[in-house]
Amino acid sequence: MEIAVVGRNTDIPERFRTHVEEKLEKIEQLAPEAMRIDVELTHERNPRLADNAERIELTLRGKGPVVRAEASASDRYGALDLAVAKLQERLRRARDRKKDRRKAGPGETPPPVSVPAAVPVAEEAPAPKPNGTPTKAGEAVEMQLGDSPVVVRQKLHEASPMTIDQALYEMELVGHPFYLFIDSETKQPCVVYHRRGWTYGVIRLDTVVA
Repeated sequence: MEIAVVGRNTDIPERFRTHVEEKLEKIEQLAPEAMRIDVELTHERNPRLADNAERIELTLRGKGPVVRAEASASDRYGALDLAVAKLQERLRRARDRKKDRRKAGPGETPPPVSVPAAVPVAEEAPAPKPNGTPTKAGEAVEMQLGDSPVVVRQKLHEASPMTIDQALYEMELVGHPFYLFIDSETKQPCVVYHRRGWTYGVIRLDTVVA
């Protein structure tokens, strides 16, 4: 499994790269089909955010949905420990969910997944780019609204139609409180979101012709 470590607003010493590789060794046991883990370390320069000055984002890629986890702390080693723990928990939930689906009989619905609450983190806004829209998957484009300080960031994602159950599953894997997808049954753009406890919501969009 390939491990790629990059830094934003900071350098990555070889000692830390080695530590990251050692911490992520156990991930391959939980995700044997994983091909790559991207590790992004961001340093927050604002002294008011010293307690969350180091942010780690882990992105696991392989055969299947992308799995993400992120965390912040006053030092990069602490942030890494928190992010790895979150990633391991999401992979364990995914493994248990697969077991539940295999146990479920024909026509039965597996138990609902629980969605971990998203943790707000500080992120430095990148410099605005020229106006436009993204043209390829994964590309992000920013534009400033007129003379105002408001900056709008657009990002293009590939979307394969899926069921609501699958959307809830993928929402859990990326650790977000909502997930945008195309419903495979209705072909409508939809958003699933976590409300409270074991309850979820679905918002659908329908085209209205004037």
